[in-house]
This record gives sequence, structure tokens and C-alpha cells, in this order.
Amino acid sequence: MEILNNFWALLGASIGLYFFVFGFLRNFNELWYFLRLGGKIYNALPPGHMGWPLLGSSLSFYKAFKIGGDPNSIINHLVSRYGRVRMYKSHLYGSPVIIVTDPEVCRRVYLDDERFKLSYPKSVNILQGDRSLLKIDYKIVHRLMAAPINGSEALSKYMGFIEEAVVKGLEEWGSVKGPVELLLEFKRLTFKVITGVFLGPAFTDSEIAQLENLYAEIGLAILSIFPYDLPGFSYRRALKARSKVENIVRPVIERRRRILEENEELEETCQMDAVIKATDKNGEKIFNDNAIFCMLLGLLYAGYHTSAHGAQWTMVHVSENPDVYQKAKEEQEMIIKQRPSTQKGLNFKEIKQMKYATKVINEMLRLNNIVFTTFRVATTDVNVNGYIIPKGWAVPIWNRGVHMDPEIYQNPLEFDPSRWDNYVPKPGEFIPFGLGSRYCPGNELARLEICILLHHFLLGYRWERVNPKAPLSNIPVPAPVDNCLTKITKLQSY
Repeated sequence: MEILNNFWALLGASIGLYFFVFGFLRNFNELWYFLRLGGKIYNALPPGHMGWPLLGSSLSFYKAFKIGGDPNSIINHLVSRYGRVRMYKSHLYGSPVIIVTDPEVCRRVYLDDERFKLSYPKSVNILQGDRSLLKIDYKIVHRLMAAPINGSEALSKYMGFIEEAVVKGLEEWGSVKGPVELLLEFKRLTFKVITGVFLGPAFTDSEIAQLENLYAEIGLAILSIFPYDLPGFSYRRALKARSKVENIVRPVIERRRRILEENEELEETCQMDAVIKATDKNGEKIFNDNAIFCMLLGLLYAGYHTSAHGAQWTMVHVSENPDVYQKAKEEQEMIIKQRPSTQKGLNFKEIKQMKYATKVINEMLRLNNIVFTTFRVATTDVNVNGYIIPKGWAVPIWNRGVHMDPEIYQNPLEFDPSRWDNYVPKPGEFIPFGLGSRYCPGNELARLEICILLHHFLLGYRWERVNPKAPLSNIPVPAPVDNCLTKITKLQSY
């Protein structure tokens, strides 16, 4: 009898615990925001769920983006449960959010700077510092940074520098007897390019290598689910790496400022010079050294990291799709065939002739989603498609959700450059570089780097992945866990 009583007591306690956990705790955030917003506004939110107390939906996010996970599962789950409404409430990175995947809504959020200001999770904000790009007049920054690295005339200045770095890199990788970690090599290459563009010849090769390693440490904490300065956390290691980067870069900024102030007629040699010399309408310098460092910290990371991953995935898709490989190679061979015998190296006219390569790059950007989301925060209550986005709520523009939408792109999981034949996406349907005043200033530079790499790879080298089925690490960017271990062989005819 006593055993039976204990059984019923245990069963009752278990049932009570179940209802407490999955009835009360599981819905605590729902109740909290219902009381905080009021029933009228809360009931006007898009469908979704606010997740667990403190954690929100971060565990589901981590599961989807962990090694071997499926980042598409987040939106797929929301669609299967709530329908393809393309706006969903959730709770990520310690904040309530409205995830948007509707192209027109994405476009609206990107372009409406008054009601949606740029915002990032804590891990990104603190790593960029107090005077980051988030708190600087980004229209001035965009003008200073975008103009010199976009457009044929501006990019032509860097073509020789980039091509020389690519040719040298390929020679080194092709001379190695064993396989190389292609992603790491691309990161070193693109970091050398971006530091040359923004900082000029300010660093030795060893200093560039040291900086790249420190940036790699920072990258491990970007979009961290647990951004805490505690022992053992990647975020603490990233903060230490940031401090070391500052110790290397700040003296360069200070030294260059002194040189420019002592000789005002000195020509600008890099992007940093333009920022140092920038003045407002009253002739006052706009940026101090601290602001310039914080600006460069973010721009250098974005400029090399995304380009390297984009180059790696372009090579992977080309090598894994024989038809794509053949078409891409024929295009490069035709460029060489039409080239004057006196010309050495690529010119920008030839880059413009790479129509098929452009389709390959577009398809890589769509499928791999190097930047899977960008963040905004609502500055006021906003009514969008009948739903309310409350003031202060984050608005992740889920680029991946747009690019993998089967109603926009047929068979979205397939790599198919031909989908870009005579296809012009509607506004908001293709947003790998964002839109509006925050449109990525380095998008054309990134495309140029990949085109030059693709040109020399296809004409002069054969490459084969060692582990083509290697699982992917998805934070902050999709990448094979073996860093795309690849055997590269130089062709005798090249």
C-alpha cells in the first residue's frame, strides 16, 4: 500500500512538474510580453513563439547552426507551424525579434532609416567598440568607403595588386605536395588585399599574418549565443584578440595622421588617408583615431571574411558541377583567345565580359548565404502588412529565408547558374549585400576578387577536395570543418 501511495505521489509530482515546465515556463515569455505590450498590440504581432525564459529560442538557433546542423530548418519550422506568412515573432540573442523573409518587407526595412535603425547583437556591438560604425554618421562613411572601391575606374586601380597576389598565392598552393586548407589560404589572400586597399603598405607579411589570426579569433565570437566575458568563453578570447589588434593598428593610424598633418599636399595612398583627412562643412576633422580604428575593425573583418568564404564556395560549386565547370572554363579561354598578344594580365573590360562567371557568383551568394541575416531595430511601433512591429524590437532581415523560398526560386537547394539567364529579381528578392544606405560598400571588390581567382584557377590549375562530404560549421558563416582541404595541381600547359 505504501509503495502504491509513493507511486501515485511520484506520478502526481511528475505531472505537476511537466505542466510547470511546459505549461508555465515554456510560455512565460509569451505572458511577459503580453503584459508588457498590452493585449491589443500583442495580439497584432505576427505568429510565432517567444521561447523559454532568458534563453528564448536560442537553443533552437544553436541546434540549427551547430556543426552538421541545418540553418534552413529555422524558417522551415516556422513555415510548417504557422504558414508562409514571412513574418514571425521570436526571441533571439536576449531580445524579442520579428523575423522577416518577405522580399517587399525586407526592402522596406532596409530602406526606412527613420523607423528601422541598424542594430546588432551584443557580441558584434562590443567587439566593434563604443565608437563603432553604429554610432558614426554612416552616410559619410559609406561615401568615403564605397566610392573608391566601386565602379570600373576605381576598381581598375587595384586589379594589378589583386591579380599579383592571386598568382603568387596559386603558385605557392600548387607547389605544396599535400593538400592545403583552401579556406584558410583564401582568408590570408583576401586579408592581404583588404589591408592593402584600406591601410596601404603599412604592414609586413608577418604582421598581416598576425592580424589575420587575431581576426579569426574574433570571428569565432561573432553572433555568439553566449556573449559573456567569462573564462573559457570564446567571447573573452575575442575581446583579448580585439585588444591586440588595436595595439597593432592604432600606432599605424596615429603615425599616418602625423604624416598627413605635416604635409597637407601629400596624396592619399589608401582608404585610411581619406578618412583621416575627411572634414565637415566647417572644415573640422570628422573622425578621431578611436573612431577610425573602430571603423576599420569592422570593415576589415567584413572585407576579407565574406570574400574568402565566397571564393571558397564558388570553387566548390564549380568543381562539383561538371557542366558549370566546362562553361566557366570556356568563357575564360575565350577571353584569353581575344586578348591582344601584347597584353599582360587581366583588365577591367575582360572582367565585364565574364557573364557566366557573374551568374555563378550570384548563384553562390543565393545558395550559401554568406551573410544569413542583418539586423535592424524599430524606433517606433510600425504596422507592416497588418502586423505590428513594436518599438525597440529587433528585426532580423533573414536573407537566407528569402533566397531559399521555393515560391521565389524554384528548387532552391540546387546550384543552378542558369536560373539567372534573363532573370532580374524583384526588389528585395536578392539581397546578399543588403539595400539602401547600408548597402555593402565592398560588394564589387568582392566580386572582382572572385572573378580573378576563378580566371586563374580554371586556366592553370586542377583542384580536388579531400573530404567533399565534410560537415559544415555554420557560425558565423557556412564552412567545411576541414577548411575545405584541397589538393591543388598546376597544369603543365599554364
